[in-house]
Amino acid sequence: MKAAIRRSRARGYTLIELTLAMAVGVIISAIIMALVNQQLTFLKIFRTQSFLVTEAPMLNNYITKIVGNADSYMLYSSVDDLVAGRPQVLKEANVIMLRFKEPNGTFRASVLSFEDPGTGSGLYYRMVNTSGVLGAPSWALSRKPANVEFAIDTGILRVTVEGPNGEQIIYSGASQL
Repeated sequence: MKAAIRRSRARGYTLIELTLAMAVGVIISAIIMALVNQQLTFLKIFRTQSFLVTEAPMLNNYITKIVGNADSYMLYSSVDDLVAGRPQVLKEANVIMLRFKEPNGTFRASVLSFEDPGTGSGLYYRMVNTSGVLGAPSWALSRKPANVEFAIDTGILRVTVEGPNGEQIIYSGASQL
């Protein structure tokens, strides 16, 4: 009889062993939950800064290429001011008209504007045809900025781009000839 009792005790776990196994399981679960929470927090931070990671470098390339190739530029408060022939401004401009000299000596113009032409606000590129009429937006450089301002500070063009989460990037360069 005693031998039968000993075998049944040898097959089970003691209360301390069960408690220890459950404690290890709870600790491992807590660590996994902390790692998942950390990953979700990281992804949230990454998403909020996606403008700086993805859009800002592309805008830098576009603005550098387009403005860098221009022979001259003029700033206007709005597209309506440009079309109406109102005077140029030096600060707080949402529109820049760029003039490019062609090989035959003539000029062609294009416009970069931060506006909402009906498809959502963004930074748009427009061509000016040979008769001087401003065309519809050809393409959107980006629809993610919350605001874009052009300014001339001591002869240097400054383009301030504000991201959707308050990020601010200032591109400087391209003095007028």
